[in-house]
Amino acid sequence: MAQFSLAELETIIHQRAHSGDPDSWTAKLFAKGMDKAAQKLGEEAVETVIAAIRGDKQALVSESADLVYHWLVVLGIAGVPLDDVLKELESRTSRSGVAEKASRPKA
Repeated sequence: MAQFSLAELETIIHQRAHSGDPDSWTAKLFAKGMDKAAQKLGEEAVETVIAAIRGDKQALVSESADLVYHWLVVLGIAGVPLDDVLKELESRTSRSGVAEKASRPKA
């Protein structure tokens, strides 16, 4: 089986977002906008955490898939390409996580 990639999922989300298909959850999320999409992302994050804490591996897989999907929807609505996030992650691999976090501006 060929490995499915996040880039492929991003492409599918983009296609469905602008499809006008009334049965497409993706199209509905894009139509409802960032507030709804971000709310769904937050809900999926909480559900993923609960599955992890409970040690429920199957639920963790399922909720993680929902989380990644909604994350990509939020990025899509914001106009942020997945590649920008991957480049940021790549730039962080040249130093330790502790050093990278310490270098961030204080909020």
